[in-house]
Amino acid sequence: MSLNKELDFNNKIKTSVNYRNFPMVPRVIYGKGSFDQLGDILLAKRKNADAPVIFLVDDVFEGGEFESRIPAIFNDLILYVNSEEEPKTGQVDALVSEIRDMFSEVPSGIVGIGGGTLLDLAKAVAILYTNKGSAANYQGWDLVQKPSLYHVGIPTISGTGAEVSRTTVLMGPEMKLGINSDYTTFDQVVLDPDLTRGVQKEQWFYTGMDCFIHCVESLRGTYLNTFSQSYGEKAMDLCEEVFLNELDPDEAREKLMMASWHGGMSIAYSQVGIAHAMSYGLSFVLGTRHGLGNCLVFQHLKDYYPEGVELFERMKKKNDILLPENLCSGLCEEDLDEMCRVSLGMTPLWENALGPHWREQINPDMLKEIYLKI
Repeated sequence: MSLNKELDFNNKIKTSVNYRNFPMVPRVIYGKGSFDQLGDILLAKRKNADAPVIFLVDDVFEGGEFESRIPAIFNDLILYVNSEEEPKTGQVDALVSEIRDMFSEVPSGIVGIGGGTLLDLAKAVAILYTNKGSAANYQGWDLVQKPSLYHVGIPTISGTGAEVSRTTVLMGPEMKLGINSDYTTFDQVVLDPDLTRGVQKEQWFYTGMDCFIHCVESLRGTYLNTFSQSYGEKAMDLCEEVFLNELDPDEAREKLMMASWHGGMSIAYSQVGIAHAMSYGLSFVLGTRHGLGNCLVFQHLKDYYPEGVELFERMKKKNDILLPENLCSGLCEEDLDEMCRVSLGMTPLWENALGPHWREQINPDMLKEIYLKI
């Protein structure tokens, strides 16, 4: 083949496909007790003694035994953060400003320790430290221009998939929406099942169902492909084992941690769907936590995900879970309209659920009918 023909052939190959080149977590360590290797992992990334590592830690660990295990040295900073509310863009801005004011050196890295809220905050702080402006400016798809600080994710509850996803979901002034970018993904993740000990039964269920529901939505979505399917099916199998079988607690923790990982990977090349879109509206108006919000919506989506809702009801019964009721029954029309506005703004989620002509199949009145059942 002549050089000109070879170049022409290569150019045709390059222009014939348009696949997204998504990032993955480049390094992950797994196993009971693996958290104790964090100090050695961070040592290799420290720039100098004056460039701190910033630990963002769920405040449930403040003053407890776990606090002494955090490998803070030199002038490292541990910031305890309350995770009762969804993470906010203003909260990210405030944390970045606080860190800038305290240190003249650029931090060596950001470490998030906790559930989805702390992991999302760590990802967002790492991004905003190197990108100008407010976190609200980057809510959306591929708006981040500069690489983030080195950042590490350490989940202490399983299900959200935040440890592996390229999204950090934040409550902004206009809506709840993720910073979805190639620079969001963690550089290092530590998966230690022992860190999920002591999680309350209800929260264990809600975050586990977050994983289960986004697998249902991915596997039933129009964006489905073999990459997503392979991870989603494994995550579904693991969720069924955890929530429908009698497992040893240690085994259940390990399996749900891996379900979360696989579930997060399942939407790397896919998307979630109706429950997540509507949960965003619920969270924005009522402040409902993400996992619970997904459960509250999903139970009423039998017309869209019949097999998934049936499985969900079995899991709920098996685990003696009673969901809150009448959260939306007294809402005014303005609040319901706001829920619908936020939800219908999640175009990729609706497109994955119902296809490119989704606006012809759904409208605010249909959403209000579902919300009023919650």
